[in-house]
Amino acid sequence: MNLKKALRANANPARAAVSQRFFKTGKGQYGEGDVFIGLTVPDCRLIAKKFVNLPLIEIADHLKSEIHEERLIALLILVEQYNRNVADRKSIFDFYLANLKYVNNWDLVDLTAHNILGDYLLDKDKDILCGLAKSNNLWERRISIVSTFGFIKNNRFEDTLKIVKMLLADKHDLIHKACGWMLREVGKRDEMVLKGFLKQHYKKMPRTMLRYAIERFPEKERKAHLAGAV
Repeated sequence: MNLKKALRANANPARAAVSQRFFKTGKGQYGEGDVFIGLTVPDCRLIAKKFVNLPLIEIADHLKSEIHEERLIALLILVEQYNRNVADRKSIFDFYLANLKYVNNWDLVDLTAHNILGDYLLDKDKDILCGLAKSNNLWERRISIVSTFGFIKNNRFEDTLKIVKMLLADKHDLIHKACGWMLREVGKRDEMVLKGFLKQHYKKMPRTMLRYAIERFPEKERKAHLAGAV
């Protein structure tokens, strides 16, 4: 069975209809035109492991698919290959960057960017992420901040805070949520770093970003931040 047949074998029209709504695929919405066939993320992970040895040229073909789950599987295969083949990490990193236009919904970003870009750039120059943070493309901006999860997991917070500052004035809710999520992850590892950042910037932070960042704080402290009384 090839990958496309495996996709069709797991298709679920009822679930696909739910996903079409959940991922905002209607006209003028952030996922406009995206096509779902109703696979779960666990389904996609299982298929990715079965096809983990696909060459990059075939992965590229699957990335170009209009089917969301096919693109997700292609990206999950890349993550598997990156984790298994240390010698090939540079080529996988370059391939991912060259195909960013197909990493075009929030789950595709969140399940892969930090595993490839974040991990690879851990001990390298991070300017490429700052460039993505300045992009007019929503998904590239989300990739810029979510990639820093790879640094956060290694207790390196400087670049996360730097990119959040670059994105404080961003207008899109999906960027507010991603930045707040990353700040919350920083706080899980070093609450004082998060509180220091909030002390300087919470008044300028979009409400959603702030709510996500302080989600783990005691209720009294959350209310104080939201009321601007810190």
